[in-house]
Parts: sequence; structure tokens; C-alpha cells
Amino acid sequence: MSHASPSATATPTPSNSVPSTGAKLAAELVGTFILVLGGVGTAVLAGSHVGFLGVALAFGLTVVVGAYAFGPITGGHFNPAVTFGLAAAGRFAWKDVAGYVIAQIVGGALASSLLFVIASGRPDAALGNFAANGYGSQSPDGYGLVAVII
Repeated sequence: MSHASPSATATPTPSNSVPSTGAKLAAELVGTFILVLGGVGTAVLAGSHVGFLGVALAFGLTVVVGAYAFGPITGGHFNPAVTFGLAAAGRFAWKDVAGYVIAQIVGGALASSLLFVIASGRPDAALGNFAANGYGSQSPDGYGLVAVII
């Protein structure tokens, strides 16, 4: 009959350690990548098929996925405006803003680059109008400058 030592049979306790800065920045990068790929990808590649509601749902669902997956690590900002807003409200340290924003920009740039490659391979791709914004005759729905500003 073997007797296990108490340390061998003790149940492990969960770690309450704070994620490293690298882990936080990586999570923001990946979360932003997922948000841009899912949301913007739906708007660019399937927007005419799923409509405004489908695009809104795609953005909302990708935010939920990102928040559940990375929220415990980073707080789930995934957008420089959110990061700046939280810092301005005193709910996020200003010293961490630059790293988060850089990670978010890199994640968004990587996802949009991937979307560009994907959309460029489509026979109906028009690179001149790829996710274009504008007003007047350059607006997808003909909105004037005042409407765009408001």
C-alpha cells in the first residue's frame, strides 16, 4: 500500500497573478484583429447580402467574443477611442495608453490587410471603392457634408 505525500494530493489553487504587459498587449492586438476581421469583413464582403442589421450583429457578436475571451486579461478595449475614454475618466492608467493604442492599431492593420487580400481575389472587387468613405457624390448613399459632420 502506497501512501502519497500531502503535497502530491493537494488540489492546486488558482493563480491570482496579474497578466504581464506583454500578455495584455497581445490580447488587445488579437481582440482588435478579431473585431476588425469579423465586423469590417462582414461589412465589406457581405454587407449587401446581410444588410445593416447583419453588419451590426457581426460587430456586436465579435465584441462579445472578444470581451469573453480577452476581457479578463485586458478589460477588452479593442478600440483606441475606448482606451482614451477610460483613461480620461480615470479608469485606466495613462502610462498604459500608448501600448494599448499601438497594439490596437497593429491588430486593426493586420486584419484590414488580410481583408484587402481576401477581397482583392474576388471577381467583383473594385479597389478604388474598397471600403470607401466620403460625402456628396463620394458617399455610398449620397449624404452631404453637413450630414456627415453631424
